[in-house]
Order: sequence, then structure tokens, then C-alpha cells
Amino acid sequence: MSSEMISTKKRNTIILVMLGSAFVAMLNQTLLNTALPAITTGLKIDETTAQWLITGFMLVNGIMIPLTAFLMDRFHTRPLYIFSMSAFLIGSILAAFSPTFSLLMVARVIQAIGAGLLLPLMQFTVFTLFPSEKRGFAMGLTGIVAQSAPAIGPTLTGFLIDTFSWRAPFIVVATIAIIAFIIGIIFVESNNTTKHRELDKTSVVYSTLGFGLMLYAFSSAGNLGFNSPIVIISLIVGLVIVGIFVTRQIKIDNPLLNLNVFANRTFALSSVSSMILFIGIVGPALLIPIYIQSGLGLSAILSGFVILPGAVVNAFMSVYTGKIYDKYGLKVLAIPGFILLIIMTILHCFLSSNTPYWYVVVIYAIRMFSVALIIMPLNTKGVNSLNAENISHGTAIMNFLRIMAGAIGTAVMITILAIVRKSYAAQHAMTESKTVMNQHATVQGIDAAFIFTTILLIIGFICTLLIKNDKKQTSLTTNK
Repeated sequence: MSSEMISTKKRNTIILVMLGSAFVAMLNQTLLNTALPAITTGLKIDETTAQWLITGFMLVNGIMIPLTAFLMDRFHTRPLYIFSMSAFLIGSILAAFSPTFSLLMVARVIQAIGAGLLLPLMQFTVFTLFPSEKRGFAMGLTGIVAQSAPAIGPTLTGFLIDTFSWRAPFIVVATIAIIAFIIGIIFVESNNTTKHRELDKTSVVYSTLGFGLMLYAFSSAGNLGFNSPIVIISLIVGLVIVGIFVTRQIKIDNPLLNLNVFANRTFALSSVSSMILFIGIVGPALLIPIYIQSGLGLSAILSGFVILPGAVVNAFMSVYTGKIYDKYGLKVLAIPGFILLIIMTILHCFLSSNTPYWYVVVIYAIRMFSVALIIMPLNTKGVNSLNAENISHGTAIMNFLRIMAGAIGTAVMITILAIVRKSYAAQHAMTESKTVMNQHATVQGIDAAFIFTTILLIIGFICTLLIKNDKKQTSLTTNK
């Protein structure tokens, strides 16, 4: 069912169901960040073991995404939606009532299988049901989901855990998932044309091992450091296998992921800029709460609240930036957006232990406002430049890059923070008290991480400037 054959009312209903389903899936991703301490106590496990609930979910989620391009080409939207939501729902219910860590780990894996397919499927559906000239607005709607869910997740989880137990967030997620699933069964219809494709099982093995090891290396580097033998070996072996995977995708007739889309200059530049931008979002989102608690000595509640206004601003702006993109194209948003983002990031490079709390809230909110001007228009520009048959591959690649950027951003920022903090502590161990030294060392490390982020964003800005601003694209545009 194409966008021309479906009524506006039916199209909007399908999109709303997809957005609601994606919202609960993304809400679920942020639950464990807040719930982990309560789970370690409730299940009587150590923090290292508990961390696998996050790492394992991310690994399975990341491994699933390269498969989504094949699945969206091979199967209709409706059965894929039912499968993904069923898996996510079963995993959520199992997680809510798991009596042991082992069962909870299995539940998280099942959740990740569903979520890994659901998010690319949502974007694919948006691109399929909306014509090219309205996709900016449609992707703006997905931006509301992408920004509001992570912002609501930690606050909601904290409240539920304090009021009830660590199981309460999973129960809430399962309840929302049940409602979305029932509505989805009623309203979601297939909207794609399938084609017979053979699954290249060898590519699946290479993809699973290669990307899995790389994600594991980056996610572990945040705790173990990049000099850990486990991290180094995992990263090197992962890169070698990914190299083999990439070579195979280019040579065979039925690739798991059509990497030839990178021959499209617009898609390639958009992908690089988007990945850099995601690193520039995920890293600071991790650093700012650390700064508030360890650098300013304020409470965990205030460290969470400092992120919230920026996330709300970002979500609110997404629809408006989508409309502007549809009318004027990418650069009218991206150029002022990147300039403002770089300026705000530079201001974050000069945080101190005496910086007013309100100042941090304001500059972070402005920073997220600038992100809203760039992120969804940039993703839309990239995927919109592909022909219709490659949209499934484009959305899968973009989503995988988002997950990889999250892992890289977290690992690199934590590593920079740790290196600078250790260096500062060694130099001032004899001149400052331990408390003051730790506070100043943390601030210095965070400032250094923001300097690195600024350099990355300048590179992303340059890549974006190289993108041609032809806003009159259609889904039939051929790859260059």
C-alpha cells in the first residue's frame, strides 16, 4: 500500500500507532540507568553483573538492526510490527516478574529483539507513507518520540522505584506496550512492497560477531578504559570482522545491508554528520549529571532536572523544524543550528566548580534547541536522497549508526574524563584536600571532554556544508 493509495486519516492513525510503540520502546531503553542500583539490591547481585542488563540489551539491539533492512524488504509491515511488538511485550512482562537475574537477562534480550526491529520499522513506515515534500514534518514527529522518551524515562523510573519497587517501571512499560499492541493489531496495515530475497547467512554471522564485538568494546571502555586488553582485543577483532563483512556486502548480489548507498554523496555526508551529532548529544547528556553532582556538589535530583528542559525544548521544536525543512531545505536550519550548537558547546568548555546552576540549565537547553534544528532534517535529507528500494537499507544504517555513536560517545567521554581527572589529581595531590581535588579534577575532565566534542562538531558542520541543498527531492531519486 503506497502513500497515494491510503487515506490521510488511515495514514495518520498508522503513524500514531507506530510513534506510540516506538515511544514505549525508547522509554524502556532509559529505565535501567536509574533502576540499576535498586535491581542490584533486589536481586542481590553486584554492579558488574547488573551492568550486563544494559550492555546485553544494547548488543542485541545493535545486532538486530542490520537484519531489519532484509526483513523490511522480505516481509510486509503488519506482520513485522506484530512480531516486534509481541517480542517487546513478552520481554517486558517477563522482566516485570523475573525472580532471578538470569531470567531478567533473558527478558532484556527478548525486549531488545523487538525494539531493534521496531525503531527502524517506524522510520521506514514514515518514509513510505509520506511523500518526499512532507517527510521533514513526519520525521519531526519521530523527533518528539526520540527526545521525550529518554527525558521522561529517568524521572519516571526514579519516582516509581522510590514509591514502589524496581519492578514498577517494567510493569508500566508492559502496560503501555499492551495498549499499543492491541491498537496496532486493529489499525496497522502493510504499506510496503515486498521482494524475494535470500538471506545471506554468512553476512549475518559476520555482522553479529563484528558489530557485536565493537559495541561490546566501546560499552566496556567506559568502565575498563581503552587500555584494557579485553577492550583492545574486542575492538581489533571486531574491526577485522566488520572489514570482512563490508567487503562481502559490496561483492555479493544479495547483501544484508546495501552499503552501495554510501556512493550517494548526500547520504554519505548526512550519515557522517548525524553520527558526529549523536556523539555530541550522548556524551554531554552523560557528562552534565556527573558535573552537577561531582563538580558542583548538588543532588542527583537536580542533576536529572538539568537535562529535562533541554529535552522538552528539543521535542517541542522537532515538528516546527520539520515543517521548515519541507519548505526551505536543510541548510536554512543546519547552518544556524550548528553555529549555535558549537558556541554553546564552547561555553560548556569553561564550566567551573563555581558556575551557577541556572546557567548550566540555560546553556544546555539552548544547546538542545540547536540540536533540534539539525538532527531530524539531517536524517531526513540523507534517507530522502535514496531511491525507494533503498529506503529500508538507509533507515537501518542510520539507526545502527545512532547506536554505535551512543556507545562511542559514552566511552570516549568517560575515558577523557578519567585521564584528565587522574592527571589533575597527580599534580595537586599535595596542595588540595581530597574533596576539593576530586571536585576540581572532575570539572577539568568534563571541560576537556567538551573541547573534544567541540572539535567533532566543527567536523560535522563542515560535512553538512558540503551537502547540496536541493530540497526538491523525490523518493525516486537515483543514487549518484
